Amino acid sequence: MPETLTFIHAADLHIGAPFRGLRALSDEWARRLVDAIPGAWDRVVEAAVSRKVNFVVVSGDIFDSVRASYRDYLRFFDGLNRLDAEGIPSYLCTGNHDPLSLWQQDFFALPPSATMLAADRPDFTLYERDGRPLAVIGGRGYPNKVWSPNENIAEGITCAAAIRALGPRAAEAPFAVGVLHTGLTFDPVKAPTDPVALLRAGFDYWALGHIHKRWVNDERAPRIAFSGCIQGRDVRETGPRGVNLVTLAVDAPPKVSFIPTASVVWEKVRIDVSDCTNIPALVSKTMRELFAVNGDASCEMMVSRIILTGATSLHEVLGRPGVLEEVRASLNDAYSEFYCDSLIDETTAPIDEEALRAEGLFPAVFLRTVDRLSEDVEGQIDYLQEEYLARNVPLTAALSEKKARQLTDEAARLVLDLLLQGGDDR
Repeated sequence: MPETLTFIHAADLHIGAPFRGLRALSDEWARRLVDAIPGAWDRVVEAAVSRKVNFVVVSGDIFDSVRASYRDYLRFFDGLNRLDAEGIPSYLCTGNHDPLSLWQQDFFALPPSATMLAADRPDFTLYERDGRPLAVIGGRGYPNKVWSPNENIAEGITCAAAIRALGPRAAEAPFAVGVLHTGLTFDPVKAPTDPVALLRAGFDYWALGHIHKRWVNDERAPRIAFSGCIQGRDVRETGPRGVNLVTLAVDAPPKVSFIPTASVVWEKVRIDVSDCTNIPALVSKTMRELFAVNGDASCEMMVSRIILTGATSLHEVLGRPGVLEEVRASLNDAYSEFYCDSLIDETTAPIDEEALRAEGLFPAVFLRTVDRLSEDVEGQIDYLQEEYLARNVPLTAALSEKKARQLTDEAARLVLDLLLQGGDDR
Protein backbone atom coordinates (compact mmCIF):
# COMPACT_ATOMS: atom_id res chain seq x y z
CA MET A 1 0.00 0.00 0.00
CA PRO A 2 1.20 3.56 -0.68
CA GLU A 3 2.44 5.63 2.25
CA THR A 4 -0.24 7.94 3.74
CA LEU A 5 -0.40 10.83 6.19
CA THR A 6 -3.50 12.20 7.89
CA PHE A 7 -3.68 15.42 9.90
CA ILE A 8 -6.08 18.12 11.06
CA HIS A 9 -5.61 21.69 9.88
CA ALA A 10 -7.15 24.23 12.28
CA ALA A 11 -6.74 28.00 12.47
CA ASP A 12 -8.17 31.14 14.01
CA LEU A 13 -9.30 29.66 17.31
CA HIS A 14 -9.55 33.15 18.86
CA ILE A 15 -9.81 31.76 22.36
CA GLY A 16 -10.95 34.55 24.69
CA ALA A 17 -12.80 36.48 21.98
CA PRO A 18 -16.09 38.16 22.91
CA PHE A 19 -19.24 37.64 20.90
CA ARG A 20 -20.11 40.86 19.10
CA GLY A 21 -23.26 42.73 18.19
CA LEU A 22 -25.67 40.77 20.38
CA ARG A 23 -28.64 42.13 22.23
CA ALA A 24 -29.14 41.43 25.92
CA LEU A 25 -29.07 37.67 26.38
CA SER A 26 -30.64 35.35 28.87
CA ASP A 27 -28.25 33.95 31.47
CA GLU A 28 -28.36 30.56 29.74
CA TRP A 29 -27.47 31.93 26.29
CA ALA A 30 -24.74 34.13 27.77
CA ARG A 31 -23.22 31.00 29.36
CA ARG A 32 -23.46 29.06 26.09
CA LEU A 33 -21.67 31.74 24.12
CA VAL A 34 -18.93 32.21 26.72
CA ASP A 35 -18.09 28.52 26.38
CA ALA A 36 -18.64 28.21 22.60
CA ILE A 37 -15.11 29.13 21.44
CA PRO A 38 -13.10 27.09 23.97
CA GLY A 39 -15.66 24.31 23.48
CA ALA A 40 -14.90 24.36 19.74
CA TRP A 41 -11.20 23.86 20.53
CA ASP A 42 -12.15 20.85 22.67
CA ARG A 43 -13.97 19.45 19.62
CA VAL A 44 -10.88 19.93 17.46
CA VAL A 45 -8.89 17.87 19.95
CA GLU A 46 -11.61 15.22 20.17
CA ALA A 47 -11.74 14.99 16.37
CA ALA A 48 -7.99 14.41 16.25
CA VAL A 49 -8.09 11.75 18.95
CA SER A 50 -11.13 9.90 17.63
CA ARG A 51 -9.72 9.80 14.09
CA LYS A 52 -6.21 8.87 15.27
CA VAL A 53 -4.60 11.48 13.01
CA ASN A 54 -0.82 11.74 12.71
CA PHE A 55 -0.68 15.34 13.92
CA VAL A 56 -2.55 18.65 14.30
CA VAL A 57 -1.61 21.98 12.70
CA VAL A 58 -2.88 25.31 14.11
CA SER A 59 -2.16 28.19 11.74
CA GLY A 60 -2.21 31.24 14.00
CA ASP A 61 -4.55 33.45 16.02
CA ILE A 62 -4.82 30.85 18.73
CA PHE A 63 -5.77 33.61 21.16
CA ASP A 64 -7.88 36.64 20.33
CA SER A 65 -5.76 39.06 22.30
CA VAL A 66 -2.14 39.56 23.32
CA ARG A 67 -3.56 39.87 26.85
CA ALA A 68 -5.16 36.44 26.89
CA SER A 69 -6.03 35.32 30.40
CA TYR A 70 -4.56 32.45 32.40
CA ARG A 71 -7.91 30.69 31.97
CA ASP A 72 -7.62 30.97 28.17
CA TYR A 73 -4.09 29.54 28.24
CA LEU A 74 -5.20 26.75 30.55
CA ARG A 75 -7.98 25.67 28.14
CA PHE A 76 -5.68 25.69 25.12
CA PHE A 77 -2.80 23.88 26.83
CA ASP A 78 -5.19 21.29 28.25
CA GLY A 79 -5.94 20.41 24.62
CA LEU A 80 -2.26 20.27 23.65
CA ASN A 81 -1.52 18.05 26.66
CA ARG A 82 -4.33 15.68 25.74
CA LEU A 83 -2.96 15.41 22.20
CA ASP A 84 0.49 14.78 23.65
CA ALA A 85 -0.87 12.03 25.90
CA GLU A 86 -2.47 10.39 22.87
CA GLY A 87 0.80 10.50 20.93
CA ILE A 88 -0.41 13.19 18.51
CA PRO A 89 2.13 15.98 17.87
CA SER A 90 1.00 19.54 17.20
CA TYR A 91 2.61 22.22 15.04
CA LEU A 92 1.72 25.85 15.73
CA CYS A 93 2.39 29.33 14.45
CA THR A 94 1.32 32.71 15.76
CA GLY A 95 -0.89 35.28 14.02
CA ASN A 96 -1.53 38.99 14.12
CA HIS A 97 -3.81 38.62 17.17
CA ASP A 98 -1.27 36.64 19.20
CA PRO A 99 2.25 37.48 17.92
CA LEU A 100 5.04 35.41 19.39
CA SER A 101 6.81 38.34 21.07
CA LEU A 102 3.75 38.93 23.25
CA TRP A 103 2.84 35.35 24.20
CA GLN A 104 2.50 34.83 27.95
CA GLN A 105 5.29 32.26 28.00
CA ASP A 106 5.50 32.27 31.79
CA PHE A 107 2.02 30.72 32.01
CA PHE A 108 2.85 27.32 30.49
CA ALA A 109 5.51 25.35 28.68
CA LEU A 110 4.61 23.52 25.49
CA PRO A 111 4.32 19.75 25.89
CA PRO A 112 7.19 17.71 24.37
CA SER A 113 5.28 16.87 21.18
CA ALA A 114 4.21 20.47 20.44
CA THR A 115 6.34 22.66 18.17
CA MET A 116 5.95 26.42 17.86
CA LEU A 117 7.40 27.55 14.53
CA ALA A 118 9.68 30.58 14.70
CA ALA A 119 8.38 34.02 13.84
CA ASP A 120 11.62 35.83 13.00
CA ARG A 121 12.66 33.49 10.19
CA PRO A 122 11.51 30.49 8.13
CA ASP A 123 11.48 27.44 10.38
CA PHE A 124 11.42 23.72 9.67
CA THR A 125 10.90 20.50 11.59
CA LEU A 126 10.52 16.84 10.75
CA TYR A 127 7.61 14.56 11.64
CA GLU A 128 8.71 10.96 12.06
CA ARG A 129 6.69 7.76 12.40
CA ASP A 130 8.27 4.57 13.70
CA GLY A 131 11.67 6.21 13.42
CA ARG A 132 11.22 7.10 9.75
CA PRO A 133 10.92 10.67 8.41
CA LEU A 134 7.39 11.07 7.04
CA ALA A 135 6.75 14.80 6.63
CA VAL A 136 8.65 18.06 6.50
CA ILE A 137 6.78 20.84 8.33
CA GLY A 138 7.80 24.36 7.33
CA GLY A 139 6.48 27.83 8.06
CA ARG A 140 6.65 30.86 10.29
CA GLY A 141 4.42 32.98 12.49
CA TYR A 142 3.92 36.65 13.28
CA PRO A 143 6.69 38.17 15.45
CA ASN A 144 4.65 41.34 16.09
CA LYS A 145 1.07 42.49 15.57
CA VAL A 146 1.86 44.22 12.27
CA TRP A 147 3.65 42.54 9.37
CA SER A 148 6.11 44.67 7.42
CA PRO A 149 4.86 45.39 3.87
CA ASN A 150 8.47 45.11 2.69
CA GLU A 151 8.80 41.46 3.74
CA ASN A 152 7.15 38.38 2.23
CA ILE A 153 6.06 36.01 4.99
CA ALA A 154 6.55 32.98 2.71
CA GLU A 155 10.04 33.95 1.54
CA GLY A 156 12.49 31.10 2.04
CA ILE A 157 9.89 28.48 3.00
CA THR A 158 10.56 25.75 0.45
CA CYS A 159 11.33 22.04 0.50
CA ALA A 160 14.85 22.76 -0.73
CA ALA A 161 15.40 25.16 2.20
CA ALA A 162 14.02 22.54 4.59
CA ILE A 163 16.53 19.94 3.39
CA ARG A 164 19.36 22.44 3.81
CA ALA A 165 18.18 23.25 7.33
CA LEU A 166 17.31 19.74 8.53
CA GLY A 167 19.85 17.67 6.68
CA PRO A 168 19.61 14.80 4.20
CA ARG A 169 17.08 12.81 6.25
CA ALA A 170 14.48 15.44 5.36
CA ALA A 171 14.85 14.47 1.72
CA GLU A 172 13.61 10.98 2.62
CA ALA A 173 10.23 12.31 3.84
CA PRO A 174 7.54 11.65 1.21
CA PHE A 175 5.35 14.58 2.30
CA ALA A 176 5.71 18.29 3.07
CA VAL A 177 3.26 20.67 4.80
CA GLY A 178 3.53 24.47 4.92
CA VAL A 179 2.09 26.51 7.81
CA LEU A 180 1.45 30.27 7.53
CA HIS A 181 -0.80 33.01 8.87
CA THR A 182 -1.34 35.12 5.76
CA GLY A 183 -3.90 37.14 3.86
CA LEU A 184 -2.73 35.40 0.66
CA THR A 185 -4.47 37.50 -2.05
CA PHE A 186 -7.67 38.00 -0.03
CA ASP A 187 -6.24 40.57 2.42
CA PRO A 188 -3.56 42.85 0.95
CA VAL A 189 -2.63 44.23 4.39
CA LYS A 190 -2.10 41.17 6.60
CA ALA A 191 1.07 39.46 5.30
CA PRO A 192 -0.13 38.82 1.74
CA THR A 193 1.76 36.37 -0.44
CA ASP A 194 1.58 35.02 -3.97
CA PRO A 195 -0.19 31.65 -4.26
CA VAL A 196 1.84 30.86 -7.38
CA ALA A 197 5.01 31.01 -5.28
CA LEU A 198 3.43 28.65 -2.74
CA LEU A 199 2.54 26.19 -5.48
CA ARG A 200 6.19 26.15 -6.59
CA ALA A 201 7.67 25.67 -3.11
CA GLY A 202 7.49 21.87 -3.17
CA PHE A 203 4.86 21.39 -0.44
CA ASP A 204 1.91 19.04 -0.78
CA TYR A 205 -0.42 21.16 1.36
CA TRP A 206 -0.35 24.72 2.67
CA ALA A 207 -2.23 25.09 5.98
CA LEU A 208 -3.13 28.78 6.12
CA GLY A 209 -4.76 30.95 8.78
CA HIS A 210 -6.23 34.48 8.98
CA ILE A 211 -9.17 34.28 6.56
CA HIS A 212 -12.16 33.14 8.62
CA LYS A 213 -13.98 31.54 5.73
CA ARG A 214 -13.10 28.04 4.57
CA TRP A 215 -11.40 28.04 1.16
CA VAL A 216 -9.50 25.36 -0.75
CA ASN A 217 -7.93 25.83 -4.17
CA ASP A 218 -8.99 23.62 -7.04
CA GLU A 219 -8.42 19.89 -7.40
CA ARG A 220 -4.86 20.26 -8.61
CA ALA A 221 -2.01 19.32 -6.29
CA PRO A 222 -0.60 20.89 -4.23
CA ARG A 223 -3.45 22.26 -2.15
CA ILE A 224 -3.59 25.72 -0.62
CA ALA A 225 -6.29 25.98 2.03
CA PHE A 226 -7.85 28.12 4.72
CA SER A 227 -9.79 26.03 7.23
CA GLY A 228 -11.66 29.10 8.51
CA CYS A 229 -12.38 29.85 12.16
CA ILE A 230 -13.56 27.05 14.44
CA GLN A 231 -16.49 29.05 15.88
CA GLY A 232 -18.28 32.03 14.33
CA ARG A 233 -18.35 35.12 16.55
CA ASP A 234 -21.03 37.27 14.94
CA VAL A 235 -23.58 37.38 12.14
CA ARG A 236 -20.85 38.11 9.59
CA GLU A 237 -19.47 34.62 10.22
CA THR A 238 -22.48 32.58 9.21
CA GLY A 239 -22.75 28.88 8.48
CA PRO A 240 -20.87 25.82 9.71
CA ARG A 241 -17.37 26.41 11.08
CA GLY A 242 -14.66 23.86 11.68
CA VAL A 243 -11.39 22.33 10.53
CA ASN A 244 -9.93 20.48 7.55
CA LEU A 245 -9.15 16.79 7.70
CA VAL A 246 -6.29 16.27 5.25
CA THR A 247 -5.05 12.96 3.84
CA LEU A 248 -1.87 12.84 1.79
CA ALA A 249 -0.87 9.74 -0.19
CA VAL A 250 2.11 9.07 -2.42
CA ASP A 251 1.30 9.65 -6.11
CA ALA A 252 -2.23 10.91 -5.32
CA PRO A 253 -3.76 14.38 -4.92
CA PRO A 254 -4.44 15.53 -1.35
CA LYS A 255 -7.91 14.76 0.01
CA VAL A 256 -9.50 17.52 2.08
CA SER A 257 -12.76 17.13 4.00
CA PHE A 258 -14.56 19.30 6.54
CA ILE A 259 -15.17 18.57 10.23
CA PRO A 260 -17.65 20.94 11.95
CA THR A 261 -16.61 22.13 15.41
CA ALA A 262 -18.96 25.03 16.24
CA SER A 263 -21.65 24.43 18.84
CA VAL A 264 -23.35 27.70 17.91
CA VAL A 265 -23.84 28.62 14.26
CA TRP A 266 -24.87 32.06 13.04
CA GLU A 267 -27.34 32.37 10.21
CA LYS A 268 -29.04 35.11 8.22
CA VAL A 269 -32.45 33.80 7.26
CA ARG A 270 -34.81 35.49 4.78
CA ILE A 271 -38.39 34.26 5.11
CA ASP A 272 -41.20 35.10 2.68
CA VAL A 273 -44.31 35.55 4.82
CA SER A 274 -46.62 36.65 2.00
CA ASP A 275 -48.80 33.57 2.63
CA CYS A 276 -49.22 34.31 6.36
CA THR A 277 -52.56 35.91 7.34
CA ASN A 278 -51.92 36.30 11.09
CA ILE A 279 -49.05 36.50 13.57
CA PRO A 280 -49.32 32.89 14.86
CA ALA A 281 -49.04 31.68 11.26
CA LEU A 282 -45.98 33.89 10.77
CA VAL A 283 -44.33 32.51 13.94
CA SER A 284 -45.13 28.93 12.89
CA LYS A 285 -43.65 29.38 9.40
CA THR A 286 -40.56 31.09 10.79
CA MET A 287 -39.91 28.19 13.15
CA ARG A 288 -40.27 25.68 10.31
CA GLU A 289 -37.76 27.63 8.24
CA LEU A 290 -35.33 27.79 11.18
CA PHE A 291 -35.52 24.02 11.66
CA ALA A 292 -34.84 23.53 7.95
CA VAL A 293 -31.77 25.80 8.09
CA ASN A 294 -30.57 24.13 11.28
CA GLY A 295 -30.75 20.74 9.59
CA ASP A 296 -28.00 21.85 7.19
CA ALA A 297 -25.95 23.78 9.74
CA SER A 298 -24.25 20.92 11.62
CA CYS A 299 -24.63 22.57 15.01
CA GLU A 300 -26.30 22.15 18.37
CA MET A 301 -27.53 25.74 18.70
CA MET A 302 -28.22 28.57 16.28
CA VAL A 303 -28.26 32.36 16.55
CA SER A 304 -30.13 33.96 13.68
CA ARG A 305 -30.87 37.32 12.13
CA ILE A 306 -34.31 36.86 10.58
CA ILE A 307 -35.50 39.08 7.75
CA LEU A 308 -39.21 38.95 6.95
CA THR A 309 -40.02 39.59 3.28
CA GLY A 310 -42.95 39.49 0.88
CA ALA A 311 -46.14 41.45 0.23
CA THR A 312 -48.49 40.70 3.11
CA SER A 313 -51.52 42.12 4.85
CA LEU A 314 -49.47 41.85 8.07
CA HIS A 315 -47.17 44.65 6.90
CA GLU A 316 -49.14 47.32 8.75
CA VAL A 317 -49.36 45.18 11.90
CA LEU A 318 -45.61 44.50 11.92
CA GLY A 319 -44.98 48.25 11.71
CA ARG A 320 -46.84 48.95 14.95
CA PRO A 321 -44.67 49.84 17.98
CA GLY A 322 -43.52 46.79 19.91
CA VAL A 323 -44.98 44.14 17.59
CA LEU A 324 -41.67 42.96 16.11
CA GLU A 325 -40.13 42.67 19.56
CA GLU A 326 -43.12 40.64 20.77
CA VAL A 327 -42.77 38.30 17.77
CA ARG A 328 -39.03 37.95 18.47
CA ALA A 329 -39.80 37.06 22.10
CA SER A 330 -42.30 34.42 20.93
CA LEU A 331 -39.67 32.89 18.65
CA ASN A 332 -37.12 32.79 21.45
CA ASP A 333 -39.62 31.15 23.80
CA ALA A 334 -40.59 28.51 21.24
CA TYR A 335 -37.37 26.45 21.13
CA SER A 336 -34.50 26.82 23.58
CA GLU A 337 -31.77 25.86 21.07
CA PHE A 338 -32.59 28.78 18.72
CA TYR A 339 -31.98 32.43 19.52
CA CYS A 340 -33.28 35.21 17.30
CA ASP A 341 -30.99 38.15 17.94
CA SER A 342 -32.62 40.45 15.41
CA LEU A 343 -35.96 40.38 13.60
CA ILE A 344 -36.10 42.75 10.63
CA ASP A 345 -39.24 43.70 8.73
CA GLU A 346 -38.71 44.08 5.00
CA THR A 347 -42.28 43.17 4.08
CA THR A 348 -44.43 45.40 1.90
CA ALA A 349 -48.14 46.03 1.79
CA PRO A 350 -50.03 44.21 -0.98
CA ILE A 351 -50.39 46.60 -3.90
CA ASP A 352 -52.69 46.16 -6.89
CA GLU A 353 -50.70 48.04 -9.52
CA GLU A 354 -53.30 47.49 -12.24
CA ALA A 355 -55.99 49.05 -10.08
CA LEU A 356 -53.73 52.01 -9.27
CA ARG A 357 -52.97 52.54 -12.96
CA ALA A 358 -56.70 52.41 -13.76
CA GLU A 359 -57.49 55.06 -11.12
CA GLY A 360 -55.33 57.59 -12.95
CA LEU A 361 -54.29 59.39 -9.76
CA PHE A 362 -50.77 60.27 -8.62
CA PRO A 363 -49.70 56.62 -8.02
CA ALA A 364 -50.53 55.95 -11.70
CA VAL A 365 -48.31 58.85 -12.78
CA PHE A 366 -45.54 57.56 -10.52
CA LEU A 367 -45.79 54.03 -11.98
CA ARG A 368 -45.54 55.37 -15.54
CA THR A 369 -42.39 57.26 -14.50
CA VAL A 370 -40.93 54.06 -13.02
CA ASP A 371 -41.67 52.25 -16.29
CA ARG A 372 -39.71 54.84 -18.26
CA LEU A 373 -36.78 54.72 -15.84
CA SER A 374 -36.69 50.93 -15.93
CA GLU A 375 -36.09 50.99 -19.67
CA ASP A 376 -32.89 53.04 -19.24
CA VAL A 377 -30.69 50.65 -17.24
CA GLU A 378 -27.45 52.46 -18.12
CA GLY A 379 -28.99 55.72 -16.93
CA GLN A 380 -29.97 54.04 -13.64
CA ILE A 381 -26.43 52.80 -13.11
CA ASP A 382 -24.92 56.23 -13.83
CA TYR A 383 -27.39 57.89 -11.46
CA LEU A 384 -26.73 55.39 -8.66
CA GLN A 385 -22.97 55.71 -9.00
CA GLU A 386 -23.18 59.51 -8.80
CA GLU A 387 -25.44 59.32 -5.73
CA TYR A 388 -23.10 56.87 -3.99
CA LEU A 389 -20.12 59.10 -4.66
CA ALA A 390 -21.95 62.27 -3.61
CA ARG A 391 -22.73 60.67 -0.25
CA ASN A 392 -19.21 59.27 0.15
CA VAL A 393 -20.57 55.72 0.20
CA PRO A 394 -18.00 53.23 -1.14
CA LEU A 395 -18.91 51.09 -4.13
CA THR A 396 -17.58 47.63 -3.29
CA ALA A 397 -18.17 46.40 -6.84
CA ALA A 398 -19.43 47.64 -10.17
CA LEU A 399 -23.20 47.94 -10.28
CA SER A 400 -24.68 45.25 -12.49
CA GLU A 401 -27.90 45.57 -14.47
CA LYS A 402 -29.52 43.07 -12.11
CA LYS A 403 -28.51 45.08 -9.03
CA ALA A 404 -29.68 48.35 -10.62
CA ARG A 405 -33.10 46.85 -11.42
CA GLN A 406 -33.34 45.44 -7.91
CA LEU A 407 -32.61 48.83 -6.34
CA THR A 408 -35.12 50.53 -8.65
CA ASP A 409 -37.82 47.99 -7.81
CA GLU A 410 -37.15 48.33 -4.08
CA ALA A 411 -37.30 52.12 -4.29
CA ALA A 412 -40.57 51.99 -6.25
CA ARG A 413 -42.15 49.64 -3.69
CA LEU A 414 -41.01 51.88 -0.85
CA VAL A 415 -42.50 55.00 -2.45
CA LEU A 416 -45.78 53.23 -3.21
CA ASP A 417 -45.91 51.95 0.33
CA LEU A 418 -45.48 55.48 1.71
CA LEU A 419 -48.06 56.86 -0.72
CA LEU A 420 -50.65 54.29 0.26
CA GLN A 421 -50.15 54.33 4.02
CA GLY A 422 -53.05 56.72 4.40
CA GLY A 423 -55.51 54.25 2.85
CA ASP A 424 -58.57 55.98 1.43
CA ASP A 425 -57.26 59.40 2.55
CA ARG A 426 -54.39 59.36 0.03
